[in-house]
Amino acid sequence: MSGEATRAGGNPLALLPPALIVGGVLADVLGPQPYTGLPLLAAAPLAACIVLSLRSAVVVAVLSVVAAVAVDLALGRPATALVVDVADVLVISLIGVWLRRLMDSRNRSLTLTRDIAEAAQLAVLPQPPRRVGPLLVATRYQGAHEGARIGGDFFAAQETPYGVRLMMGDVRGHGLPAVSAMSVVVGAFRENARQAPSLRELARRLDVAAERAEGEDTDLGEEFTTALFAEIPPGGDRVHLLSRGHLPPYLVADGRVVPLIRGTPGTPLGAGLGTDDAEPDSFPLPPGASLLLTTDGVTEARDRHGVFYDPVSGLAGRSFDEPQELVDAVVGEVTAWSGGKLSDDMAVLAVTLPSRPRSAG
Repeated sequence: MSGEATRAGGNPLALLPPALIVGGVLADVLGPQPYTGLPLLAAAPLAACIVLSLRSAVVVAVLSVVAAVAVDLALGRPATALVVDVADVLVISLIGVWLRRLMDSRNRSLTLTRDIAEAAQLAVLPQPPRRVGPLLVATRYQGAHEGARIGGDFFAAQETPYGVRLMMGDVRGHGLPAVSAMSVVVGAFRENARQAPSLRELARRLDVAAERAEGEDTDLGEEFTTALFAEIPPGGDRVHLLSRGHLPPYLVADGRVVPLIRGTPGTPLGAGLGTDDAEPDSFPLPPGASLLLTTDGVTEARDRHGVFYDPVSGLAGRSFDEPQELVDAVVGEVTAWSGGKLSDDMAVLAVTLPSRPRSAG
């Protein structure tokens, strides 16, 4: 009961049911006769079923019945009036309790569904370890709608013989077909990241897997997937990037945020446009720098004036020692910029190359 009392105390609407009971009694005793307080007494348990727990709603229903009986007896009303008043309050109370039980049952089903979705997301899109090879790693996935825990945005990080390979992507679709397409691409990345000799070959294999899945599963429709691939070779002083229709990443270092743009992005995966000739780009990755990969849930977040969020200006002048700090900053900035109303799912992946310790002397 202490937990229920705490929740009720923090909800101003919890005062409504007792206020209705008190108002009903006062209206009956002080107001013009007859029966002016009955609607308020009957409304109290119904309101309680909406704003309080089931147990508390039952208590309010009993108090409403007791108040109706006490008022009728105190005012000397006939037995028929007492029976009618009690019947009215009881019927409304029973309807309210039934509705509350129905709501609780649906809430439990919804919670179970969300837990299953979260387990499915962890199975399809597991969180990378905090360290992959020489890199520190942090991620975040946040749905546009409250309670949404899985969608078409995805990320992956894996250590390979060619260095650490990263992937950030977004399925252009919605619902279960987008989740299915996402699982195909992520699964193909896990299978091929260690085997493909280049980022171009890795992207080609994932393209084939996406097209094959689309051909075999008619429910997938015409979804396609934008993806960004990154490779930090052993030694970790450069990053190779290959975009298949995805947003460029950002290099975050020394208070500066620089989008790594060069050339034209390739075609998305699973688009059925044939062989893609996009070549990887290469950029320096200095010690202490972070690489930030996002989906368009970040860059297409709008403020109340309709202006898009820009990580370059939003993160400028700030230093981040850990990738988790950077991820938290991005999510916090986007949430504040959009007023908490995201228009699209948001996935964020940040990796940091730790500064090399200085040699003594």
